[in-house]
Amino acid sequence: MIIMGHSPQIQISNILFGMMGQYDMCMTSAKISQTRTIVPRLDYSTSLISDVIKVLKKKRRELKKSNKTLVVETEDEEQPCYKAIDVERTVSFCLEGLCCIQKRMNSASRIDLIPKVFPSMVPMIRTISAQLVEISPESSSKLSELSVHLGSIVLDSASITKAHFDFSQSNVESSTLLDEVKLMVDSKISKQYPQLDFLSSFGN
Repeated sequence: MIIMGHSPQIQISNILFGMMGQYDMCMTSAKISQTRTIVPRLDYSTSLISDVIKVLKKKRRELKKSNKTLVVETEDEEQPCYKAIDVERTVSFCLEGLCCIQKRMNSASRIDLIPKVFPSMVPMIRTISAQLVEISPESSSKLSELSVHLGSIVLDSASITKAHFDFSQSNVESSTLLDEVKLMVDSKISKQYPQLDFLSSFGN
Protein backbone atom coordinates (compact mmCIF):
# COMPACT_ATOMS: atom_id res chain seq x y z
CA MET A 1 0.00 0.00 0.00
CA ILE A 2 1.27 3.48 -0.85
CA ILE A 3 1.21 5.74 2.17
CA MET A 4 -0.32 9.09 1.29
CA GLY A 5 1.88 12.09 1.99
CA HIS A 6 5.16 10.20 1.67
CA SER A 7 7.73 10.99 -1.01
CA PRO A 8 7.94 8.79 -4.16
CA GLN A 9 11.31 7.50 -2.94
CA ILE A 10 9.83 6.29 0.36
CA GLN A 11 6.87 4.77 -1.47
CA ILE A 12 9.14 2.82 -3.82
CA SER A 13 11.24 1.53 -0.92
CA ASN A 14 8.15 0.40 0.99
CA ILE A 15 6.71 -1.31 -2.09
CA LEU A 16 9.86 -3.26 -2.93
CA PHE A 17 10.72 -4.26 0.61
CA GLY A 18 7.08 -5.29 1.13
CA MET A 19 7.29 -7.52 -1.94
CA MET A 20 10.49 -9.09 -0.65
CA GLY A 21 8.45 -10.72 2.08
CA GLN A 22 6.52 -12.66 -0.55
CA TYR A 23 9.69 -13.87 -2.26
CA ASP A 24 11.92 -14.52 0.77
CA MET A 25 10.90 -18.17 1.18
CA CYS A 26 12.07 -19.08 -2.32
CA MET A 27 14.85 -16.54 -2.83
CA THR A 28 18.53 -17.21 -2.28
CA SER A 29 20.53 -14.74 -0.23
CA ALA A 30 22.10 -13.52 -3.46
CA LYS A 31 18.71 -12.67 -4.95
CA ILE A 32 17.58 -10.98 -1.74
CA SER A 33 20.71 -8.86 -1.93
CA GLN A 34 19.99 -8.18 -5.60
CA THR A 35 16.50 -7.00 -4.69
CA ARG A 36 17.87 -4.61 -2.11
CA THR A 37 20.13 -3.00 -4.73
CA ILE A 38 17.09 -2.15 -6.88
CA VAL A 39 15.69 0.25 -4.28
CA PRO A 40 18.43 2.92 -4.38
CA ARG A 41 18.52 2.76 -8.19
CA LEU A 42 14.77 3.28 -8.37
CA ASP A 43 15.01 6.14 -5.91
CA TYR A 44 17.75 7.75 -7.98
CA SER A 45 15.87 7.16 -11.24
CA THR A 46 12.78 8.82 -9.76
CA SER A 47 14.89 11.79 -8.74
CA LEU A 48 16.51 12.04 -12.19
CA ILE A 49 13.27 12.11 -14.15
CA SER A 50 11.72 14.59 -11.70
CA ASP A 51 14.69 16.93 -12.13
CA VAL A 52 14.48 16.83 -15.93
CA ILE A 53 10.71 17.37 -15.93
CA LYS A 54 11.17 20.40 -13.70
CA VAL A 55 13.76 21.88 -16.08
CA LEU A 56 11.61 21.25 -19.15
CA LYS A 57 8.50 22.76 -17.57
CA LYS A 58 10.45 25.95 -16.94
CA LYS A 59 11.90 25.85 -20.47
CA ARG A 60 8.44 25.44 -22.01
CA ARG A 61 7.03 28.37 -20.02
CA GLU A 62 9.87 30.57 -21.22
CA LEU A 63 9.41 29.48 -24.85
CA LYS A 64 5.65 30.05 -24.77
CA LYS A 65 6.19 33.56 -23.45
CA SER A 66 8.90 34.50 -25.96
CA ASN A 67 7.13 32.86 -28.91
CA LYS A 68 3.90 34.67 -28.16
CA THR A 69 5.73 37.96 -28.61
CA LEU A 70 7.71 36.69 -31.59
CA VAL A 71 4.58 35.65 -33.48
CA VAL A 72 3.25 39.20 -33.29
CA GLU A 73 6.56 40.76 -34.30
CA THR A 74 7.05 38.50 -37.34
CA GLU A 75 3.47 38.12 -38.56
CA ASP A 76 4.23 39.91 -41.86
CA GLU A 77 7.25 37.77 -42.70
CA GLU A 78 7.13 34.73 -45.01
CA GLN A 79 8.56 32.37 -42.39
CA PRO A 80 7.30 33.82 -39.09
CA CYS A 81 9.25 32.25 -36.23
CA TYR A 82 8.69 28.64 -37.35
CA LYS A 83 12.05 27.54 -36.01
CA ALA A 84 11.36 29.00 -32.55
CA ILE A 85 7.96 27.33 -32.41
CA ASP A 86 9.51 24.03 -33.52
CA VAL A 87 11.84 24.23 -30.51
CA GLU A 88 8.80 24.76 -28.29
CA ARG A 89 7.11 21.78 -29.91
CA THR A 90 10.17 19.60 -29.30
CA VAL A 91 10.38 20.63 -25.66
CA SER A 92 6.66 19.96 -25.23
CA PHE A 93 7.02 16.55 -26.87
CA CYS A 94 9.90 15.63 -24.56
CA LEU A 95 8.11 16.93 -21.49
CA GLU A 96 4.83 15.11 -22.22
CA GLY A 97 6.74 11.94 -23.02
CA LEU A 98 8.61 12.08 -19.72
CA CYS A 99 5.40 12.74 -17.79
CA CYS A 100 3.97 9.61 -19.41
CA ILE A 101 7.08 7.65 -18.40
CA GLN A 102 6.92 9.00 -14.85
CA LYS A 103 3.30 7.82 -14.52
CA ARG A 104 4.25 4.38 -15.75
CA MET A 105 7.11 4.22 -13.28
CA ASN A 106 4.76 5.10 -10.44
CA SER A 107 2.24 2.51 -11.62
CA ALA A 108 4.67 -0.36 -11.01
CA SER A 109 3.50 -0.99 -7.45
CA ARG A 110 5.16 -4.42 -7.19
CA ILE A 111 8.57 -5.72 -8.18
CA ASP A 112 6.99 -8.34 -10.48
CA LEU A 113 5.41 -5.51 -12.50
CA ILE A 114 8.74 -3.89 -13.34
CA PRO A 115 9.63 -6.34 -16.17
CA LYS A 116 6.16 -5.74 -17.63
CA VAL A 117 6.04 -1.93 -17.38
CA PHE A 118 9.62 -0.69 -17.59
CA PRO A 119 11.11 -2.22 -20.81
CA SER A 120 9.25 0.11 -23.20
CA MET A 121 10.40 3.14 -21.20
CA VAL A 122 14.08 2.61 -22.01
CA PRO A 123 13.82 3.26 -25.80
CA MET A 124 11.37 6.11 -25.09
CA ILE A 125 13.92 7.80 -22.84
CA ARG A 126 16.72 7.31 -25.38
CA THR A 127 14.59 8.92 -28.10
CA ILE A 128 13.73 11.88 -25.88
CA SER A 129 17.35 12.25 -24.81
CA ALA A 130 18.43 12.51 -28.46
CA GLN A 131 15.83 15.23 -29.05
CA LEU A 132 17.31 17.33 -26.22
CA VAL A 133 21.00 17.13 -27.11
CA GLU A 134 21.14 20.69 -28.48
CA ILE A 135 18.21 22.22 -26.59
CA SER A 136 19.19 21.05 -23.11
CA PRO A 137 22.47 19.08 -23.05
CA GLU A 138 22.38 18.54 -19.28
CA SER A 139 18.86 17.10 -19.43
CA SER A 140 19.90 14.89 -22.34
CA SER A 141 22.83 13.58 -20.32
CA LYS A 142 20.64 12.86 -17.30
CA LEU A 143 18.19 10.95 -19.47
CA SER A 144 21.00 8.86 -20.97
CA GLU A 145 22.02 7.98 -17.43
CA LEU A 146 18.40 7.23 -16.54
CA SER A 147 18.04 4.80 -19.45
CA VAL A 148 21.07 2.86 -18.18
CA HIS A 149 19.67 2.65 -14.64
CA LEU A 150 16.22 1.54 -15.79
CA GLY A 151 17.74 -1.03 -18.12
CA SER A 152 19.68 -2.60 -15.25
CA ILE A 153 16.59 -2.50 -13.01
CA VAL A 154 14.58 -4.35 -15.68
CA LEU A 155 17.22 -7.08 -16.00
CA ASP A 156 17.61 -7.54 -12.24
CA SER A 157 13.88 -7.58 -11.53
CA ALA A 158 13.35 -10.08 -14.37
CA SER A 159 16.07 -12.28 -12.93
CA ILE A 160 14.54 -12.15 -9.46
CA THR A 161 10.96 -12.85 -10.56
CA LYS A 162 11.93 -15.17 -13.45
CA ALA A 163 9.99 -12.95 -15.84
CA HIS A 164 10.43 -12.87 -19.61
CA PHE A 165 10.09 -9.88 -21.90
CA ASP A 166 10.48 -9.18 -25.60
CA PHE A 167 12.74 -6.23 -26.46
CA SER A 168 11.34 -6.00 -29.98
CA GLN A 169 7.81 -5.73 -28.59
CA SER A 170 9.05 -3.09 -26.14
CA ASN A 171 10.37 -1.05 -29.07
CA VAL A 172 6.99 -1.28 -30.82
CA GLU A 173 5.17 -0.20 -27.67
CA SER A 174 7.63 2.66 -27.21
CA SER A 175 7.07 3.91 -30.76
CA THR A 176 3.30 3.71 -30.33
CA LEU A 177 3.37 5.70 -27.10
CA LEU A 178 5.65 8.36 -28.57
CA ASP A 179 3.42 8.66 -31.65
CA GLU A 180 0.46 9.29 -29.36
CA VAL A 181 2.41 11.95 -27.49
CA LYS A 182 3.45 13.60 -30.76
CA LEU A 183 -0.13 13.77 -32.03
CA MET A 184 -1.28 15.34 -28.78
CA VAL A 185 1.53 17.91 -28.78
CA ASP A 186 1.03 18.80 -32.46
CA SER A 187 -2.66 19.36 -31.79
CA LYS A 188 -1.90 21.67 -28.86
CA ILE A 189 0.66 23.64 -30.85
CA SER A 190 -1.76 24.07 -33.76
CA LYS A 191 -4.43 25.41 -31.41
CA GLN A 192 -1.90 27.62 -29.66
CA TYR A 193 -0.81 29.23 -32.93
CA PRO A 194 -3.92 28.98 -35.16
CA GLN A 195 -2.74 31.82 -37.40
CA LEU A 196 0.29 29.81 -38.57
CA ASP A 197 0.41 26.88 -40.97
CA PHE A 198 3.09 25.44 -38.74
CA LEU A 199 2.74 21.70 -39.23
CA SER A 200 2.55 21.95 -43.02
CA SER A 201 5.69 24.08 -43.06
CA PHE A 202 7.74 21.48 -41.23
CA GLY A 203 5.96 18.43 -42.55
CA ASN A 204 6.58 16.27 -39.47
